[in-house]
Formats: sequence, structure tokens, C-alpha cells
Amino acid sequence: MKTIFHKSDTRGHADHGWLNSYHSFSFGNYYNPERMNFGTLRVLNDDTVAAGRGFGAHPHKNMEIISIPLEGNLQHMDDMGNSTIIKAGDIQVMSAGNGVTHSEYNQSSVDEVKFLQIWVIPNQRNITPRYDQISTLEIATKNSLYQILSPYEDDQGVWIQQNAWFYLGKYDTGATDNYTIHLDGNGVYIFVIKGEVEIESQKMNSRDGLGIWDVNSLNITANSETEILLMEIPMQ
Repeated sequence: MKTIFHKSDTRGHADHGWLNSYHSFSFGNYYNPERMNFGTLRVLNDDTVAAGRGFGAHPHKNMEIISIPLEGNLQHMDDMGNSTIIKAGDIQVMSAGNGVTHSEYNQSSVDEVKFLQIWVIPNQRNITPRYDQISTLEIATKNSLYQILSPYEDDQGVWIQQNAWFYLGKYDTGATDNYTIHLDGNGVYIFVIKGEVEIESQKMNSRDGLGIWDVNSLNITANSETEILLMEIPMQ
């Protein structure tokens, strides 16, 4: 088993006034050659957007982009004709493929929006762009991981062009769980949304990240009321 541990306070940070963003991997003006990616997981940004502000229309290409709102309402628009609102409990995915332009704005004039922005390198390039979003409220479970993303269109959650599986886990203090890797050659990156958890003897706190590979399964123990995001992704 191999691991890499990223404490929350070692992340890159950018404060643009309207946007306060923490980068687990190199992004924008934050560059760390030792933190370019974890396998095909290229970006994990922890974003807070001020009331009434947001990301104006901008392009993407050949990237799988996943947004997980934590607080507030985020308004999405794109040149595929989508105009939607995503909120806590939703999962949004956009396969940028051969090119897409979109914007994301905080719908509220009062409250902040907090969300995780994740980029995964796809296993197919220049596909037709695609957008989807779902609510996880009906599939959420307590004290066990529940799947929110996979490579399969007919599977639980959203799907992307990569052999990746994402899970959320919400645990009571003292709860335990186990995760088994789907595919040989995949690794797992765990991000603690809140609380304290122990993964294979590594203690983690809120906003810490842990990458694990060359392993078949891993054990999870919640040391407090805890919420985690687990991302299984190809390592190359």
C-alpha cells in the first residue's frame, strides 16, 4: 500500500474577493510540481462564491467536470441550452468533450455558495459535450458509502468518460465502513468534507486529503460526526 497525505493547510489558496478557493492540486496561479494530480484526478477545488457573484461564460475542452454543492444555490448556464440550479444534495457533471462554454453564478444576493469543483481527465477525447445533474437525497444512506458517480450510464448516480467511481459517506461517531477497489490499477483519493476520520490508520480532519494506491480495500472509522468524499480513479 502506498499513500500520500495532504493536510488542509498545505493546499494552494486564491482569494479573489468574490471567490475564495483552496486547491488540492496545481490550479491557476498555484503551481506545485509535486501536486499536479492524483492519477486522472486533475483538480479538486474547495470554492466559496460571494452573494450575487460567479464565474462568467468561459470554455472547457476534454475534461470531465463534476460539481458538488455544499451550501447555497448555484445557477448553471451553457451553450448546450442548459439553464439549471444546483444545490446541496445535487451532483452536477459536464463532459466538456470537443468544447463547451458555461457560466456558474451564486443565485442568492445574500448568502454564499460553497461547492467542490472536480476535474477528471477523460479516457476518450473530443466526444460530443454532455450535461447532467441529479439529486442524491433518495440514494443517500447513513453510516455507509453511497455511490454518486460511475463509468456506466445505467448505474447509480451520474456517469463520466473514465473508469472512476465516486462515493459520499456520512457517519456517526464510532461508525466503521470498508471500501473495495473496483479495478486493478485504480487508486482512491479521500477528501474530508467535515469531521474527523481514520483511514487505514491515517487520522484525518476537515478538508484533509489522502491518496491510497496499490491496495485492494481500505477501512474507515469515524472519530466524530463525519462526511467524506471518496474518489476511485485510474492512476494512469
